[in-house]
Amino acid sequence: MNKYIITTLWGLFVWFIAIMFFVIFGEYVLFNPGTNSFVISSILLIAGTAISLLLVTFLYMKFDKSENSTLRFGIIGTMVGLILDTFSLANHPFLFPNLTESQIVAFAVWMSFAYALYLLIPLIFHKNNKRRIASQ
Repeated sequence: MNKYIITTLWGLFVWFIAIMFFVIFGEYVLFNPGTNSFVISSILLIAGTAISLLLVTFLYMKFDKSENSTLRFGIIGTMVGLILDTFSLANHPFLFPNLTESQIVAFAVWMSFAYALYLLIPLIFHKNNKRRIASQ
């Protein structure tokens, strides 16, 4: 049970950092969907998210060395983030007062890709870890 609480806290930390990034920088990095700026910004945001999740997953794996730790991290982190982002999007005028409606759509697009990465990257770590253990 303790591992789930710790994993949930890691998920809350990842969510908080992501939300704070968009609270502070959202108006500068989110653009209207359908524009060239939107495509370029989205690609850069997704690449930055992937790098960040690689680093966080690696750190989590060093912290929790149990067999399925990365899978637990990806699933619980995604669950925590999706639940909290439901409220973030529903209350976006309060959380993101400087963002336009189209920037909120751009945020939701980024968020969809980010949660796909949040599931995929820990899965890749898990498979690589199992492959490494099997070859020893």
